[in-house]
Amino acid sequence: MAMSENLTQKAAKTARSGGPPLLPFKSLRGKATLYVLLLLAGTVVAAYVITLRTMNGHVRGEIVKRAGSLSRSIASAAGYSLILEDVLALDNMVFKIKDSNPDILSISIVGPDKKAIVHSEAGRAGTALEPSPGRIVGQAADGTRVKEIGPRAAASFAVESPIVFMDKNLGSVVLDVDWSVLAAARADAKGKLLAIFGFILALGVGTSVWLSSSLTRPVKELTSGVEELKRGNQSKPLHIYSADELGRLTASFNEMSGLITSQREKLGHYAHELEEAYVSTIRVLAAAIEARDGYTLGHSTRVAELAVELARELGLSVGKVEEIEIACLFHDVGKIKIPDSILHKTGRLDHAQFNEMKRHPEYGAEILSKARSLIKYIPAVRHHHEWYDGTGYPDGLSRDMIPEEAAILTLADAYDAMTSDRPYRKALSKAQAMDIVRESAGRQFHPEYARIFLKLRERGEMSIPVDNEQGGTVS
Repeated sequence: MAMSENLTQKAAKTARSGGPPLLPFKSLRGKATLYVLLLLAGTVVAAYVITLRTMNGHVRGEIVKRAGSLSRSIASAAGYSLILEDVLALDNMVFKIKDSNPDILSISIVGPDKKAIVHSEAGRAGTALEPSPGRIVGQAADGTRVKEIGPRAAASFAVESPIVFMDKNLGSVVLDVDWSVLAAARADAKGKLLAIFGFILALGVGTSVWLSSSLTRPVKELTSGVEELKRGNQSKPLHIYSADELGRLTASFNEMSGLITSQREKLGHYAHELEEAYVSTIRVLAAAIEARDGYTLGHSTRVAELAVELARELGLSVGKVEEIEIACLFHDVGKIKIPDSILHKTGRLDHAQFNEMKRHPEYGAEILSKARSLIKYIPAVRHHHEWYDGTGYPDGLSRDMIPEEAAILTLADAYDAMTSDRPYRKALSKAQAMDIVRESAGRQFHPEYARIFLKLRERGEMSIPVDNEQGGTVS
């Protein structure tokens, strides 16, 4: 009886004193602290790894892509000079490109016999060049190869693009690119990122014990931000719930996220600049083609304006309308391979000449295929002379087999051709051209597109001034 009373009194005393001491992570607060520490550590490590992979992958990929694009551009331009045996022009081109790209160690144009025709290093022209040592890490459909010299952390890599003109192999362009500067910058950035993430982790560990009860909401916010970062989305800055250490942690994450987003945007901007460079190149080619004959000057621009108005009326998206506009500017780029004797002929073309002229859509598609970012314009360029009834060229597509953008371009191209002067006839009036469009609906033109096109013309929403220039369905 006495023992029972003693035990009762002891239990009551223990209860009043707050109970026996618990192990550190047996309490609810201890568990929350442990969970928060694990989650924070995982979040920081994941963010660090993702940041490094994103930076390394994107930077490396963009550098290789830029070198490949530059190599293809040189190969494309070198074909003409090789055919003309204009070594001086090749040497001048190589010198200028090497001088404006300090990360390029050397540029050489090599003939089929593996001898250097021109070389950026004085005295190496005419010598036989041994293949660059290393392993091939990439090869494009056009034959361009990227070879990594040495281990993955090597100081340089080589890009080789074949020089093909009129289906003849004239040699290749070889670029040796130095990225030791990139490697040094990457190592420096890695150290800084490690310091930032280490600081963030240390700060989280030091403050988790006191702030475990309020970590649920901020940690959820951080986790959401990391997931957005992992998916590559541009998330909004995370909300800062307090001005203490946890608030600074969130602010640091925002800074890190902003840094990653900024770098990604810069890489995207660089990729966009590359695409604009491609587009500018084709614009120059298109302008050069039109300048060869006064009848064609301004034709592509007028066709683009007509096609854009029709595409908007059809309710196409803004992105689709922009694609159609650029495709219109490119649609006659294949004429660069058409001889002057055909382009400048004042009378009608004979059968053989007409067949050669009809190949310009294929030539244009072939030119655009040289740049990956321009491939999306190929359907419109290749098929802008297909007829709705299947009697067009080059592939005889009909009805819904004809790409939408090509059907729109066909209408705009034909209308501008009819309302422009040609070497063998004067321009038709707008009324005459509209009558022909009306009569050709369902045969040459998509009937619904033709109906809307005529409606726009009647409303005067597509009033493009007509100059004495040539366009046309075979232009």
